[in-house]
Amino acid sequence: MLTYANIDAGKKALLFEVDNVLFPKKDYLLQVYYLFANLLEYTETVPPASELTGFLKTAYEHHGEAGLFERAAEAFGIDPKYKTQFERMHHTARLPVKLLLYQAMLDLMRDAHGDGKKLFIFTDGNPAIQLNKLQYVEWNGLERAVTVYFQAELRAKGYEPIDHLLKKNGLKKDDVLYIYASDSPGMAAALGIDHIAAARFLETSSSEQRAYPDKQ
Repeated sequence: MLTYANIDAGKKALLFEVDNVLFPKKDYLLQVYYLFANLLEYTETVPPASELTGFLKTAYEHHGEAGLFERAAEAFGIDPKYKTQFERMHHTARLPVKLLLYQAMLDLMRDAHGDGKKLFIFTDGNPAIQLNKLQYVEWNGLERAVTVYFQAELRAKGYEPIDHLLKKNGLKKDDVLYIYASDSPGMAAALGIDHIAAARFLETSSSEQRAYPDKQ
């Protein structure tokens, strides 16, 4: 497992993707599913929230996000009109439980910040969804040390995201290290900067985050 001690001392900044880098993506999604299931039970009385939550969790873990609402709608007879609400909740969910950073990432960020390095969130995910996630992260005092850049927003304004970040912060490509999700090596390489998969830091660490709150 890598730690801050393994990082080139000449690096001036660390860039982090969000999902499965700072915390498991499912820690957010399963709370969204929990909230949606409870909303549906409150509105329609059926299906029971606990049953729908369990179904969504299992379906996500086996099949991923694609077609998840349709699977649930077929299994429980959910009116298709609720798909809009299901999708909206991914953007606006008010999480009942904080998102906990992987301990290895928290240690890495603390050590880097203590050593005078700059910390950036550099995410290519949907800006609205990613922002909502970041609002619920337990930063352990690091929130003021982290600057966030949404790549999609920068592209929409005509910027090349990495070039804009570097110029804005007086950095060169050799100054930064990008910590990326293990399933996106191509994008990391395309940035033209040094990069390491988050898994290299997380090999023996795990989140203690509860996926969704216990049913009361």
